[in-house]
Amino acid sequence: MLMNAPATFIQSYIDDLNGALNQLKPGAALTRIQAAWLGTCLTGILLMNSVCWAKFERSSLGDCKVAALSWVFRKASIPWDWLLRVSVVLILKRYGITEGVLAFDESDRARSKSTKRIYKVYKQKHKGSGGYVNGQTIVLLLLVTSSITVPVGFFFYMLDPALKQWDKEDKRLKKSGIAKKDRPIKPERDSAYPTKTEIALGLLKEFKVAHSLIKIKGVLA
Repeated sequence: MLMNAPATFIQSYIDDLNGALNQLKPGAALTRIQAAWLGTCLTGILLMNSVCWAKFERSSLGDCKVAALSWVFRKASIPWDWLLRVSVVLILKRYGITEGVLAFDESDRARSKSTKRIYKVYKQKHKGSGGYVNGQTIVLLLLVTSSITVPVGFFFYMLDPALKQWDKEDKRLKKSGIAKKDRPIKPERDSAYPTKTEIALGLLKEFKVAHSLIKIKGVLA
């Protein structure tokens, strides 16, 4: 498949997105280059069923270079949080949704065994092989309605490395017969690594601020 221009409905979505961004946060609208980049990426995801700069370059016959696509993603001042918020607003408005149930879920995503550069990647048990793999855990907040279910928030969970190391050492010392009073004290949790409960409460607060007009009939976790 060739990708030379954004799909028509994707371009329409980006135009609506920019209009809503200007209304909710003046000055946050995407620039012409950012809008073109987003259109290219969304069309690439649609055609390739993947988020891969190399695949996007090949499908555009070299018009979209890997380096350029990656640079915009990493360096451009795109208001990512506002993009998600406004996208949800547009979807709820389009489907006439005024109420629903909020549901929490989590997903472990296996990545490369050797990577350490991906955000909040850590060693996880791989259910398929029984071994271990580096992966990410994503906590999702979903809005479940009578017509659609749509993700409205997410956050990456990772166990505090210091707590993980302490727990491992504490179990080793306990097995060796070391009394509790002689073992290291449990360290305080780093705020950069909130618990899943803390993440859930934070996502609920964010949803309330961003979508105060939506009536929530219940919360599932």
